Amino acid sequence: MAAAHTPRESAHAAAQGVRQALGGSFAAISKWERELGKLRVLVNVGELAEGEEEFPEDESYPVHEFPEIVGFLHEQWAGGGEPSAWVETAETDPAPRGPGDAGPYNHQRVAALRRRGRGCCVVAPIVLHGRAWGELYVARRTGEPVFDRADADFASVLAAVTAAGIAQTERLAEARRLAFTDALTGLANRRAVDMRLDEALELHRGADVVVSLVVCDLNGLKRVNDSRGHAVGDRLLERFGSVLSLCGAMLPGTLAARLGGDEFCLLAVGPPADEVVKVAGELCDRAGELDLGEGVAVGVASTGDPIGPVRSGRRLFRLADAAQYKAKAAGSGEPVVAGRHGGKDDPVVRLADAPDRRPGPERRRFRR
Repeated sequence: MAAAHTPRESAHAAAQGVRQALGGSFAAISKWERELGKLRVLVNVGELAEGEEEFPEDESYPVHEFPEIVGFLHEQWAGGGEPSAWVETAETDPAPRGPGDAGPYNHQRVAALRRRGRGCCVVAPIVLHGRAWGELYVARRTGEPVFDRADADFASVLAAVTAAGIAQTERLAEARRLAFTDALTGLANRRAVDMRLDEALELHRGADVVVSLVVCDLNGLKRVNDSRGHAVGDRLLERFGSVLSLCGAMLPGTLAARLGGDEFCLLAVGPPADEVVKVAGELCDRAGELDLGEGVAVGVASTGDPIGPVRSGRRLFRLADAAQYKAKAAGSGEPVVAGRHGGKDDPVVRLADAPDRRPGPERRRFRR
């Protein structure tokens, strides 16, 4: 789990380890989604029954079918006790229960065991920060030895180790999110764009994948800040960020980002240049309809257009930035596209190639 990079990888590693440690044929980890009132299965490992998937898209169960995860556990912990695991079997009668076992016989679990050809299971709550987070579930085949109290106690220990691993993974995921996210708009930040652009250009060089960059300069932000205050200016940035995200979603896999100040961008990998330009036009239209600001200046640069070789992210940024500069200077309500008015002789391409005319993105001064 310590080597996992994502919560899904962490859950998978935990389920595999616990299944092996308890000698189970199958294991699963589920998360309690409190706002939806359901247990959602994150991962299934081992021998999967018909209809089970390793990483299910939507395998979930109403928590009212498993009341022990909601009510009983909290009552038990309220007196200072520790969460403990319990055993279910596919027999008609419930398995014997000792102190700390989980309440009434659960017909849903027993029916699921029978339906999937399993003879018994051990269930352990996963607890984070003193609250039920989800559950660990390990099963054995019909005919194999039934889990006993010692197995249940061991499962409780393994659930605690799993909880610690999940907590670490979630902390790391949150740290990564903050490192690559703009705090105000929730969009990606410049660091995320640079990393994704480097990866995209590797694909372009290796497989001729089209890479397109749409650079946007939000008009009128300074005037809004000066006349109505920075709180209103921030609201304009947030609202435009939402518009940008909406338009980016029209191009699958596109990254929407705030570069800083009043500058934003879309990074599209795969869609043809014409589709990107169409979405850029939609962005101009929607930005013009905002009741704050004065629209947006948009420049587009795509390896799908005749702009010459693009060997670095800096080159594509300079082209898109130069196109945006032309759009802003002309007061254009439409995107300006590099390379569409004469290829390498396009004035935008020549502007991007001029050494001192327009600073590259790493030297750009953002206006607040």
